[in-house]
Amino acid sequence: MGRRKRRAFTPEFKAEAVRLAKASDRSIGQVAKDLDLTETALRDWIKRADTDAGHGPPGALTTPEREELQRLRRDVKRLEMEREILKKRACAGAHPRSMKAGRLRARIASGQGRRLLVS
Repeated sequence: MGRRKRRAFTPEFKAEAVRLAKASDRSIGQVAKDLDLTETALRDWIKRADTDAGHGPPGALTTPEREELQRLRRDVKRLEMEREILKKRACAGAHPRSMKAGRLRARIASGQGRRLLVS
């Protein structure tokens, strides 16, 4: 049997499937088969619904907490990349040649550079 293409389900469909599985006297596998789902997917939805309702294992993250954690991790990654870019940019400006060029530009701007250009 070939692999099924990954399908997306609405939160409403998932909630209804969980409600049916919990209210039914049939097994989770049978309910999943009736809804054309994999048993694993339905079991995951039931676990997630239990956790969101506060009945999950201690320390388990609810859906909003999980989403916030993902967002925060993305933000940390982006900020670390920005910091690395700024560190590289700051180090590039501290190069001895660029410091010498900066001093030369300052002397030219102050009028002392004319002697350098005329000589």
